[in-house]
Amino acid sequence: RFFAFCVKTYSRIIRVRYNGILSEGGFMSRIVKCAHIQASNAKHDGTPAEIKEAMIKKHIPLIEEAGKKGVQILCLQEIFHGPYFCAEQDIKWYGTAEKVPGPMVERLAEYAKKYQMVMVIPVYEMEIAGVYYNTAAVVDADGTYLGKFRKIHIPHTWPGFWEKFYFKPGNLGFPIFETAYAKIGVYICYDRHFPECARLLALKGAEILFNPSATTAGKSQYLWQLEQPAQAVANGVFIGANNRVGLEKPWEFGRFYGSSYFVDPRGEIIVKGSEDKDEVVIADLNLDEIREVRDGWQFFRDLRPDMYTDLTRPGSS
Repeated sequence: RFFAFCVKTYSRIIRVRYNGILSEGGFMSRIVKCAHIQASNAKHDGTPAEIKEAMIKKHIPLIEEAGKKGVQILCLQEIFHGPYFCAEQDIKWYGTAEKVPGPMVERLAEYAKKYQMVMVIPVYEMEIAGVYYNTAAVVDADGTYLGKFRKIHIPHTWPGFWEKFYFKPGNLGFPIFETAYAKIGVYICYDRHFPECARLLALKGAEILFNPSATTAGKSQYLWQLEQPAQAVANGVFIGANNRVGLEKPWEFGRFYGSSYFVDPRGEIIVKGSEDKDEVVIADLNLDEIREVRDGWQFFRDLRPDMYTDLTRPGSS
């Protein structure tokens, strides 16, 4: 009886941790319920601090919704706590940056703990006065801070992506976060245009990659469903791509088109959000598909990094 009790208890732990379901062969499949929150800016007028707080408060009910629906890993959009202020160059927005971990990460970690929900929290980070990063903090399902990723590639491009004014290029590399439910990696917005990001994270063991973004219809929409499904295939991973929605005043330099989605290792989009609605976009990801797809293609077996050394030589371009 004691042995049977131990087996039953252990099985329950595994099911809670991995949301497992039994396959036809009797083996435990690893199903992880993941989600994005895509949202429009909550407040256009007021001080940067007031605008920041309004956006945080707007997200709380959406975070609660995700938690109540059983989401296990939740990703928020790039610099979720305000507008995409990089449409202008104004030092007033420096005041919205904060330490990571810091007050906002600690505030949201309470919801992670409450719902046993891993959270990817994109934050405008201040390392020291005058040194700022575009950062994503990762909090585990018990509310523990696991670490952060700093955006590597910083754009400065027309018509309103003036990010070099606000962010120093990331210097933490590509960390893997071993969460309660899966090994995950993060790269932010513009990083997705550089396939080396997804490749490095996959080679280091990430099973799900999250790409919180802020991108507009006139600039990137034709690429949105092209690049990351291709990267999911090339690396045999799941990718979650997240984008905000709406026009943001006073700039209105482009419409953020939402369409947040999850794509599987075969490049098939599992779920996609609307182009114009605040919503929680949820998908169940079967992590067993990763090995199934990789065993069929063997891209990593046939990888030849010894032949790509020109990529890292000075002056190569």
